[in-house]
Amino acid sequence: MITCTGKIVYKGVTMGKILVLKKDGDQIKRIRITDTQAELSRLEKSIEQSQKQLQNLYDKAVKEVGEASAAIFEVHQMMMEDEDYLEAIHNMIENESVNAEFAVAVTGDNFSEMFASMDDAYMQARSADIKDISNRIVRNLSGKGDDDFMGEEPVILVAEDLSPSETVQMDKDKILAFVTKGGSANSHTAILARMMNIPALVGVDMDLDQLKSGMVAAVDSTVGEVIFEPNSEQCLTIMAKMKEQEEQQKLLETLKGKDNVTKSGKHIHIYANIGAVNDVGYVLENDAGGIGLFRSEFLYLGREDFPTEEEQFQAYKKVAQMMAEKKVIIRTLDIGADKQADYFQLGKEDNPAMGYRAIRICLSEPEIFKTQLRALLRASVYGNINIMYPMIISSEEVDRIKEIVAEAAKELDALGVAYKIPEQGIMIETPAAVMISDELAKKVDFFSIGTNDLTQYTLAIDRQNNRLDSFYNAHHKAVMKMIQMVVENAHAAGIWVGVCGELGADTELTETFVNMGMDELSVAPSMVLKLRNIIRNMD
Repeated sequence: MITCTGKIVYKGVTMGKILVLKKDGDQIKRIRITDTQAELSRLEKSIEQSQKQLQNLYDKAVKEVGEASAAIFEVHQMMMEDEDYLEAIHNMIENESVNAEFAVAVTGDNFSEMFASMDDAYMQARSADIKDISNRIVRNLSGKGDDDFMGEEPVILVAEDLSPSETVQMDKDKILAFVTKGGSANSHTAILARMMNIPALVGVDMDLDQLKSGMVAAVDSTVGEVIFEPNSEQCLTIMAKMKEQEEQQKLLETLKGKDNVTKSGKHIHIYANIGAVNDVGYVLENDAGGIGLFRSEFLYLGREDFPTEEEQFQAYKKVAQMMAEKKVIIRTLDIGADKQADYFQLGKEDNPAMGYRAIRICLSEPEIFKTQLRALLRASVYGNINIMYPMIISSEEVDRIKEIVAEAAKELDALGVAYKIPEQGIMIETPAAVMISDELAKKVDFFSIGTNDLTQYTLAIDRQNNRLDSFYNAHHKAVMKMIQMVVENAHAAGIWVGVCGELGADTELTETFVNMGMDELSVAPSMVLKLRNIIRNMD
């Protein structure tokens, strides 16, 4: 029995087997072999296994994100059959008498460097592909299996840390809980865990070398504790808590279909934050009134090239259709800071949270921006889509955005493609935007307050830095005064205002926000009914 504590990200109680994820940091050793035929046979079996994994990945991706996004796995399958690539591996094994792992790794590095040095952008992009398929073959040769699948049984995921792109690609139905050694309670990965309604702990004081996949663990993130190999008494306690949790959820289920209205008649919209098309199921399941934040950047993460206009159009169209006429607010690309995609080639920055990110990328590289805008305008024909722009600091930025939207619409006119100009709003997440919110309110249709970054910038605290968690006060008076100012300026200009940051789900502030006059709260789907319960019991 090993008991560890950590910071609470999302409260819940669960028990099950663990899956320990470790990063492949070990250097592949060169080993001299005597039986080259046996080594070639090992290689052949590993390639067959890799091909099956890629086919499974392709089939899974087709169901979840469509054929266009799944095509990368077909490309990987074809590259794995490339004669030059395979011949180079065979020659190393036969001529140098080395183990297959070493031959695959060296060949992968050589081919990757060769593609990277080419002038053609498409061929350069294949550099990462060849690296990926080589790593897959090496994993299978080493007996580590396929990291892309967690098996059929749901597990408690235990890791050093998880990036946002790693988290969003996982099969949510196969995860009972997240337990990570690193990470901050305010990180984007933590936000995703809350959005996915999965109990999670970060900053856990555990030794990963002591833990093995298959061990049983009990996670009680209501008290910030995880017990590895719990005894029978502890199991009974956890099971009783799980039963109580289930009963509480059943009570919340009775609120489905009811209005978010206080006893005195004040109505407030409760929408949901999501990061992928598949998350719409959570929105509908929890009876949210709409989608207050669709994080479109997750269409860009976990891949090796920009999503096409058609890929984006299909994703936005699908969400709009599934939500019928309910509001769907899609935030434009918010890449940068803790959300990185290598193909953007953003480079290293000393202070990425205040660097080249979000709307700054879009305004600096309008062709990338226009691709997304054309997809959004086209998809707006199929439902109640609104567009929201992040990280605004000036009226001039809003004016330039409107010019680019007009250019995108003109391009669609020239092609004879149907589209609609939807309502457009901005995120208020910088102190600059707060201070000129009276001016900005005259130029847009709505405000949505991004409290995560607003708090970070107001307090001058990096929310990714877990050493600063004790200094991070999301209820700081300065933050509350800024939010109140934004609400007053929005209403004075006749536009609505909401909160889409983590504070929207902070039940200690629900009554405060309603009394401020907030029109909308957008939260993780799992929090919708909890907020409805609070609002309906308010005087």
